Amino acid sequence: MLFAIEEINNSTDLLPGISLGYKIYDSCTSVARGVRVALALANGNEVVSASSEAPCTRPAQVQAIMGETSSSPCMAIATVIGPFHIPMISHFATCACLSDKTKYPSFLRTIPSDYYQSRALAQLVKHFGWTWVGAVRANDDYGNNGMATFTETAQQLGICLEYSVSFFRTDPPHKILKIVDIIKSSTSKVIVAFLSQHDMNVLIQELSFHNVTGYQWVGTEAWIVDSLTAAMDRHHILDGSIGLSIPKAHVSGMREFMLDVKPLNSSSNAMFTEFWEALFSCKFEQSKSSAGNQRECTGHEDLTGVQNSFTYMSLMPIFNNVYKGVYAVAHALHSILSCNKTCNNKVQLDPFMILQHIRKIHFKTKEGDEVYFNENGDPAAKYEIINWQPTKNGTVDFVSVGLYHASLPADKQLNLQNKSLIWAKNSKQVPLSVCSEKCPPGTRKVLQKGKPVCCYDCLRCAEGEISNITDSITCVRCQPEFWSNERRDACVKKEAEFLSYEEIMGALLTAASLFGTCMTVVVAIIFFRYRQTPIVRANNSELSFLLLFSLTLCFLCSLTFIGRPSEWSCMLRHTAFGITFVLCISCVLGKTIVVLMAFRATLPGSNVMKWFGPAQQKLSVLGFTLIQVIICILWLTISPPLPFKNFKGFKDKIILECALGTAVGFWAVLGYIGLLAILCFILAFLARKLPDNFNEAKFITFSMLIFCAVWITFIPAYVSSPGKFSVAVEIFAILASSFGLLISIFIPKCYVILLKPENNTKKNIMGKGTTNGLAFFDSMTSTQRWPEQGWALLQLLLLVSVSQAEERVCRRRGDPENPQLFKNGDIMLGGIFSFYNSWKDRQDTYMHKPLPLQCISLNFRGFQYAQAMLFAIEEINNSTDLLPGISLGYKIYDACSSVARGVRVALALANGNEVVSASSEAPCTRPAQVQAIMGETSSSPCMAIATVIGPFHIPLISHFATCACLSDKTKYPSFLRTIPSDYYQSRALAQVVKHFGWTWVGAIRTNDDYGNNGMATFTETAQQLGICLEYSVSFFRTDPPHKIQRIVDIIKSSTSKVIVAFLSHIDMDVLIQELSSHNLTGYQWVGTEAWIFDSQTAAMDRHHILDGAIGLSIPKAHVSGMREFMLDVKPLNSSSNEMFTEFWEELFSCKFNQSGNQRECTGHEDLTGVQNSFTYMSLMPIFNNVYKGVYAVAHALHNILNCNKTCSNKVQLDPFMILQHIRKIQFKTKEGDEVYFNENGDPAAKYEIINWQPTENGIVDFVTVGLYDASLHDDKQLNLQNKSLIWAKNSKQVPLSVCSKKCPPGTRKVLQKGKPVCCYDCLRCAEGEISNITDSVTCVRCHPEFWSNEKRDTCVKKEAEFLSYEDIMGALLTAASLFGTCMTAVVAIIFFRYRQTPIVRANNSELSFLLLFSLTLCFLCSLTFIGRPSEWSCMLRHTAFGITFVLCISCVLGKTIAVLMAFRATLPGSNVMKWFGPAQQKLSVLGFTLIQVIICILWLTISPPFPFKNFKGFKDKIILECALGSAVGFWAVLGYIGLLAILCFILAFLARKLPDNFNEAKFITFSMLIFCAVWITFIPAYVSSPGKFSVAVEIFAILASSFGLLISIFIPKCYIILLKPGKNTKKNMMGKGATKSF
Repeated sequence: MLFAIEEINNSTDLLPGISLGYKIYDSCTSVARGVRVALALANGNEVVSASSEAPCTRPAQVQAIMGETSSSPCMAIATVIGPFHIPMISHFATCACLSDKTKYPSFLRTIPSDYYQSRALAQLVKHFGWTWVGAVRANDDYGNNGMATFTETAQQLGICLEYSVSFFRTDPPHKILKIVDIIKSSTSKVIVAFLSQHDMNVLIQELSFHNVTGYQWVGTEAWIVDSLTAAMDRHHILDGSIGLSIPKAHVSGMREFMLDVKPLNSSSNAMFTEFWEALFSCKFEQSKSSAGNQRECTGHEDLTGVQNSFTYMSLMPIFNNVYKGVYAVAHALHSILSCNKTCNNKVQLDPFMILQHIRKIHFKTKEGDEVYFNENGDPAAKYEIINWQPTKNGTVDFVSVGLYHASLPADKQLNLQNKSLIWAKNSKQVPLSVCSEKCPPGTRKVLQKGKPVCCYDCLRCAEGEISNITDSITCVRCQPEFWSNERRDACVKKEAEFLSYEEIMGALLTAASLFGTCMTVVVAIIFFRYRQTPIVRANNSELSFLLLFSLTLCFLCSLTFIGRPSEWSCMLRHTAFGITFVLCISCVLGKTIVVLMAFRATLPGSNVMKWFGPAQQKLSVLGFTLIQVIICILWLTISPPLPFKNFKGFKDKIILECALGTAVGFWAVLGYIGLLAILCFILAFLARKLPDNFNEAKFITFSMLIFCAVWITFIPAYVSSPGKFSVAVEIFAILASSFGLLISIFIPKCYVILLKPENNTKKNIMGKGTTNGLAFFDSMTSTQRWPEQGWALLQLLLLVSVSQAEERVCRRRGDPENPQLFKNGDIMLGGIFSFYNSWKDRQDTYMHKPLPLQCISLNFRGFQYAQAMLFAIEEINNSTDLLPGISLGYKIYDACSSVARGVRVALALANGNEVVSASSEAPCTRPAQVQAIMGETSSSPCMAIATVIGPFHIPLISHFATCACLSDKTKYPSFLRTIPSDYYQSRALAQVVKHFGWTWVGAIRTNDDYGNNGMATFTETAQQLGICLEYSVSFFRTDPPHKIQRIVDIIKSSTSKVIVAFLSHIDMDVLIQELSSHNLTGYQWVGTEAWIFDSQTAAMDRHHILDGAIGLSIPKAHVSGMREFMLDVKPLNSSSNEMFTEFWEELFSCKFNQSGNQRECTGHEDLTGVQNSFTYMSLMPIFNNVYKGVYAVAHALHNILNCNKTCSNKVQLDPFMILQHIRKIQFKTKEGDEVYFNENGDPAAKYEIINWQPTENGIVDFVTVGLYDASLHDDKQLNLQNKSLIWAKNSKQVPLSVCSKKCPPGTRKVLQKGKPVCCYDCLRCAEGEISNITDSVTCVRCHPEFWSNEKRDTCVKKEAEFLSYEDIMGALLTAASLFGTCMTAVVAIIFFRYRQTPIVRANNSELSFLLLFSLTLCFLCSLTFIGRPSEWSCMLRHTAFGITFVLCISCVLGKTIAVLMAFRATLPGSNVMKWFGPAQQKLSVLGFTLIQVIICILWLTISPPFPFKNFKGFKDKIILECALGSAVGFWAVLGYIGLLAILCFILAFLARKLPDNFNEAKFITFSMLIFCAVWITFIPAYVSSPGKFSVAVEIFAILASSFGLLISIFIPKCYIILLKPGKNTKKNMMGKGATKSF
């Protein structure tokens, strides 16, 4: 500052001819001392002569004040000197609150506001990804306000504070130790320190003692570039710190000037002696505390070579701020004095004029720095980002690593340079500080219950859902055509599954189809080449060619099933298949009928062929086919097949398939084919006895048997096969049946044509001994491949202004203040109440002395409070028990609802207005005029008054000031109150709101300490309880109309239906007027004690806006005699104050000195019958508070004066003594109310819950509906009585006010992006997940054995699916099994009964009985597959099946070999039977069976089947199945059965030419053909069938093959035994011309 003044004084360009002087005071870092020296700067200390008439005033001593360094002192000083408009320019006070020009009109600064620094710090923290941080702040205005802004911005940016603690450098050690413990126990690794350098130094010392290192510190400009702090950090706790500082500055000449300290030593002040000694580490000789070894100061020391905090210039940017502040004043003066070469000395300087000019200045310093102030008195906000980088020699470099410029767009404000940063512990890796690590794509954030939003778990997205951003709050369900990838971070198009030509299965089926086509074409060529031969002509050549053509179409139509389904292919595939197959079977049917007709035609006199000649044959084929064509046309017309995307079959696949359109059409087509096939089979069966030369019917019967076996097996396989496998099954059935027809009917003929041409003659065809055609069979298999996220403020002022006049008297400065009500007494009490609500606004120019405040809008409440105080004093004065012989007097002032006036009258109560004589030696002081002050009503005035009178310890007892901030005894040591703190009311209001389920509310508050602090606590508690504020707005009664209009617009546009109003009654009245003009009704209001039971507010609410309001009030009270005393207003009229004249006129609606139509006041009016807000006693609880306050002072005085029957007059009363006694008192009033104060000067917090219930006559009843007692346990504090509440619009239904309705069980909350946590969508839980509580934040996946129900609110046990006896399918299969068993038993009984007959004996009776026994076991073993799988049933089913079937086939094989051997034995000289006699046959059966037994034993030993719960097949079912254990074992068992079956088939085929009497091989061949057809079809059906259907397919195969064996081998014999006993003779069996059996 001195350097700048010297530079200006030496300048010829700035203020030429004008010299600037200075007065510099030490504030000793004390707020009180700061205010004191500020007043000294304003007043001066000189004796000023003044006549007795003239006011003791004069111009201010200084034109501007530079300083103070900290925010709190600046606030207090600016409050005191603000009314005088003396400019105050701070270089380092950064609190955002100082930008409020209504409170600090003359304050300016050359350092940016903390508003910008706090936001910049939050952005810096966010930039490095630190979302979980700790916060330490100074417990003063700088720290509290700065941290409040940082917290707000951090929340917006998604940063959470693990802890936020405060302390002050003067706090006791245990408090700082507690902070250290919090840091040590925390999980966050980043600490944001909003501390002054002094507080930081205190904290560093404590952290060093505990060696707390490794934390990343983020600092403010107050300490981040402070070299003294760096020097103190010997344990390198702050290494790697990062923070903001004022941009580096250089002022030429300043460093040299500052290091020239000799002029300071010339000062006689002892402080500079101490400074010199500390600077040079020496002692002056005269110093008493001089140490022995310390060198002596000479006073001529030089700073050359000295290194300490004074010589460090790291704070040059702050020094530059002081420099710029001085120059700003100089430029303003230069402008005012119209300086050019000289300045105008005639201009009368005025602080207000200087202030106005300073605000407008805009200049550049000699270094090029631009200096100007915005409308808030702040400079442009620019910061450097500083990183503490330790050097090798142990010092710290403050390295600039970036810039922050608040005037740029938001995304460009923060600019970090590409410099290498050093972090904590000298790491180059950015530290990680998060509560939970980022949730990667593929997961979603699930908040941890009861923790901040930064603490969450990462839950993997459910199948079919994805999140493709980090920290996603929700997973998005993929479109039906898409599915989540494995990482759940992208929706990939579902694999479109259809049977394509590219895959192996499709290629094999295509190859089979083309092979069949080629084979048919080859046959057709052969038949065409040999069309004139007898075998072609004899078998109806025209129908044969038509049949071959239709078979070619059958093979080709299977190709329409392969490839991507399209509209044409879907319609073509089933219709083409249906028509071609009907054409095919019609031809076969025609051929069968021809055979029958041809045989009939050979009978004598028969002309049957004329009825079924060639024309009729063609017409029959055409007719049968035409019926199928009509069915297909109807199907295609009514509801044709169409391509369909099936999303349900598989989660991760789209099954492209052809929807049937109508299932009736499909089954009609298939049914018609089946009908013709059965008809054809029956006709062929009837032709069984025809001679061989005509008997094509044998081959047709054979082909139809294959056809029916294939399509009967097809039905369950088709129904149970998923996706493309159902198509493959259908193609397989088409191809198998087509090959069956082709091979059975045509291959034997081709064999004769090509290999046996000698048999292809008319003679041979017509002969008796014709050779049967070749029966040729083949099987085919196909392989298949399977795919698999306000402000806190130290108010004002210490005003001790003492002037000395020449007459040696102490006189109060300014105009005297006279009390509105006054009465003398032995002990005086003060009262400050607002008799007026407002004052006339005016713009003072300060060119003349401002006029006194002109109060307007009479306030009856103020008079009522005064009356309550007078009543209590009168009662005490008339009491013989309390203060006997002592009279209490009073002085009551009007504060006019003004903070400034409140302070003024408080000082008047402390000082008095009398002239006090004093000797020249005596100080101009005396005891306080009053011993205690009652009042004020509002919080803001109380804060100001308590700050002023606090140092004098005069008790201030408020009856209605509820701000929680007033509980701070360090700031307001003499403040007490008889009303609970808003801390409790705010929490209670939040609990009331929560109780009624309102989670989405609006908030309106008074823009003063009462509203801002109360709403801050409410907001904090609301957040903890899960309540969100849609808006939170503030206003003050004196605000311009457009601001209140804006609040009305916000309410109208809001969606919340509940409004919490933290307003004083005056502000509520203002708001009600505005709301009434807009008729804004229907909202549910929640109010505070300030207005909720105020009858005047209720009277103003003529539009019933507040009807149904609910809120808290002080418990009802009754003080006997008070109502009568208060309504006796005549004593008030005796006052000469004109205010009481206005009061009287307003009260009685009359006028003194009446001039119009209004009635004249007499002064003797009575309140009887008068009804207005003065006569309403709804505020009796508040009047009772005033009453209790007066009694509290009286009881304290009673104790101090040792009163018994009389009081001691010798005790010297002292306000501090009275204050101490008031704090300790505990008594009961005459009504039984207990009065005491806790350590914060507050009473016990109890509230009534009030409901506004309108009555029929239009007035409002304040009905008590509950209680709140803060002293009880949390869950018992709120107690609502079962009374009928009235809500907004007189509704009896609790209003609903939520951003989003509650998410019911079965859903989870998903936060809406960019909105509060109360705004969310309810997402239905995914399949397999549930939520069983309301508003669940996550869905819980069910245990694998459970599945979510339809509502998704409970996990139900998955249905255990297995083939049970209760199922229809299981019951049918059981019935079939038992029927087969019984049928086998019946056959065995027949065989046993006729065991001596030739047919039984000729067919190896022993093997027959063994075969029947094994077939019985085969039928019964199928039962082991039904029922819940268990360990024994799993091992039994496959082994029993394998062994019994091998036993069965071994018997068949034995019988086949026996037939062959028997034929060989009839040849001359053959003794082959001795090699395969009965013993060998039994041994062969035993041997074959033993091999299977060994295979089964190995399987059961190595890896046996076991019961297995399959969770994968179906989402909502558990498939109880038998795992194979070893698939090799299973297929070995099945393969061995197949091997024996093929061997048996081959041997039976070789026996085809044997004579009929031995030829059991025919039936064995027939049975083996069925057996192989069934089991070949079984393989694809088994592999593709899901769940219990695979078991059903296996049982079906077992039963089908068993029935095939039983019927084919034994039923023909039973037919002869029972129905043709004449043929069951040895002669018939041995005869040459034996009749064919069946």
